[in-house]
Amino acid sequence: MNRNFLTAVTLAALLLGGPTACSKPKTGATASAESQASALTVEAATPQTQDWPQTVQASGPLAAWQEVIVAPETGGLALVELKVDVGAKVKRGQLLARLSDQSLLVDQNKQVAAVALARANLEQAQSNLKRARQAEDSGALSAQKIEEYRIGVETSQASLDSAQADLDSTRLKLVQTRVLAADDGVVSSKSGVLGNVVSAGAELFRLVRQDRVEWRPELDAHQLTGLRPGRPARITLPTGQTERGEVRLVGPTLSTSTGRATLYVSLPVGGPGRPGMFAEGSIELDEKPALTLPSSAVVQRDGRAYVYLINNDSTVNSRPVVTGRHRGDRVEIVSGIDAQTRIVASGGAFLSEGVHVAVADAKTAAGAANGTK
Repeated sequence: MNRNFLTAVTLAALLLGGPTACSKPKTGATASAESQASALTVEAATPQTQDWPQTVQASGPLAAWQEVIVAPETGGLALVELKVDVGAKVKRGQLLARLSDQSLLVDQNKQVAAVALARANLEQAQSNLKRARQAEDSGALSAQKIEEYRIGVETSQASLDSAQADLDSTRLKLVQTRVLAADDGVVSSKSGVLGNVVSAGAELFRLVRQDRVEWRPELDAHQLTGLRPGRPARITLPTGQTERGEVRLVGPTLSTSTGRATLYVSLPVGGPGRPGMFAEGSIELDEKPALTLPSSAVVQRDGRAYVYLINNDSTVNSRPVVTGRHRGDRVEIVSGIDAQTRIVASGGAFLSEGVHVAVADAKTAAGAANGTK
């Protein structure tokens, strides 16, 4: 009994003393260690110098490389058939429309008869001249009469040639009642109306030749410096889609009213771009060195770009920077930092001024540039 009583007293004393021991105040070193342990862990990055192409920013409309106006070559005939509609892809020589040919068929029959008559008259004149020359030696016909027969042959021949030309003209008009595509392309508009009596040269369709579309921004004289055919371009469409293109032609003259020249950028055939769209984009020039950081290191705030510098005491401070070109997952820093500055590589949006951070093993410069870890 006494032994059990002593054991119980000892346990009670230990329980009563426990909270007192745990309630000792933390020392400064302990509090500092816990504060450091709870700091945000970040990776450090340093700016890298890389050779990047210079870019020229521009905006402008998309237009057809060339347009083909489809119109009849003969007029005064009714439009009786339209074979295609807007958006149709057509091939060179494809039938697009047809004009009424009934009156021309009648004219053709008439001309065929006129040719036959002229040929018969020519044969008769040739026969008369032949007989006259046979009688010439006998003196039965005068030289003047024989000359008349000869002139009659030439007149008949001219009449036959004229009748044949009229027949050829009618046949040509018959061929022209079939309106054909002058080249491959896509029908961009249709203005022909069935039943209308059309005139020669009246537009029936309009084609985007070979379905080729190009971007045509306008640039000033300074932006034109260094631009030449063959330079790559990248444009962003209103739909958010992007397309790669190539400079086809740099406008040889500047507008006297705007002081700008048109740049012609060819786009891939069959791409999402359509004539009439307005797009923004950039054209790449020759390369020059650029001081770059990962895009994740730049924080956008209040319309300005910031990076967080890592100080020697593991605190961070924000610094405004001016950004330039973007390429992949990296961005050019035009001003604000130098190549020796240590920067928070990502997560800057969660930091505040003077906060302590724990710096993890950072990616090496080569690894950051090549996307390796």
